[in-house]
Amino acid sequence: MVMRNICFLLNSFLHCTAYENIIFCWVMHEQSIIDETIDRLDTGDARVIKISLMIDETNLRKRLSADIARGIRSNDVIDRSVARIDMYQTLDTIKVDTVNKNVYEIVSEILSLSTCSQ
Repeated sequence: MVMRNICFLLNSFLHCTAYENIIFCWVMHEQSIIDETIDRLDTGDARVIKISLMIDETNLRKRLSADIARGIRSNDVIDRSVARIDMYQTLDTIKVDTVNKNVYEIVSEILSLSTCSQ
């Protein structure tokens, strides 16, 4: 049901001519999740750019700990997230290293990918 609802919402955005770009952010740590999602979308003439935001364990722990301290996340997120780090290396995605970068630097890098011909 989750996948069906996500794809319904994404297809609604894809069918709306008011949008030029759609950024979908979700934890997709398995290629099968990415493939199933894209297979269910009516991409037509749309260009799909698959990106994985990469980080090392030390920095991931630091960022998640800060979120826990602010009450945004629960303690169990750290172990689950660290366990998945290596899974992102095998995905058919463009890897964007986020270590020692702020949000604006990461966004700038992603925007540069969207202007490159694929």
